[in-house]
Amino acid sequence: MKFSRYIGIDYSGAQTAESRLRALQLFAADAIDTPVKISTRVTGAKNWTRQEIAQYCRAAIDSRNPVIIGIDHGFSFPLSYMKRYGITSWDKFLDDFMRHWPTADPHTYVDFLRDGNPRTGTPTELRLCEQWTSGAKSVFQFDVQGQVAKSTHAGLPWLLWLRTMPDARSLVHFWPFDGFEVPEGKSVIAEVYPSLFRRRYPKGGRIADEHDAFSVAAWIQEMDRRGALESYFSPPLSIPERQTVMLEGWILGVW
Repeated sequence: MKFSRYIGIDYSGAQTAESRLRALQLFAADAIDTPVKISTRVTGAKNWTRQEIAQYCRAAIDSRNPVIIGIDHGFSFPLSYMKRYGITSWDKFLDDFMRHWPTADPHTYVDFLRDGNPRTGTPTELRLCEQWTSGAKSVFQFDVQGQVAKSTHAGLPWLLWLRTMPDARSLVHFWPFDGFEVPEGKSVIAEVYPSLFRRRYPKGGRIADEHDAFSVAAWIQEMDRRGALESYFSPPLSIPERQTVMLEGWILGVW
């Protein structure tokens, strides 16, 4: 198997980076056992904050044992957005995003930054990976059931934080922005869409957000066990589509 640990994160863009949110759920598994719920280690705290989730991911990567982390929010914006603002790489996108959407700042709600923000798009703008699914919504479609827009805008600064941590380039592969092929021994952070997986696994007594995180961890563990992850790391895209995806990103599991 390629990885030693499998982490599934169901994300939330509610409130602020330091808010404790019931919708933020994290499940993890080793190569053998069923994924289990991981709780924050803060004494007396019941739920995670977005900041703590990022710190947990950093600690998992720093362990030097290859882990794969699936996070349920968009990792980038559509090509139309990139062309509109002259953005030519994912790293430049993250830097530009942070200047206009500092959603990781203390006491900052995503909604505080929406009105009049010059860096935005319309709900009809879709990435290629969203066009390949029947239910994935635009990263600009706010205020609807099942939206990914708010969690995307809240989560992107933490991807930049992880990408700029010491030794990040040697330890972690941000898929597919660092390439479709994942080098041996590297950890992976990838975008996921739990709706692709949740019906494959019995829900048991888990609430919806818990089951989404569980399903992500269980699926990536199962695919690695079967030797199938490599094929999902290389979806059947044309050369022009691959060039687009290197900027827009891709949802692991969309084929």
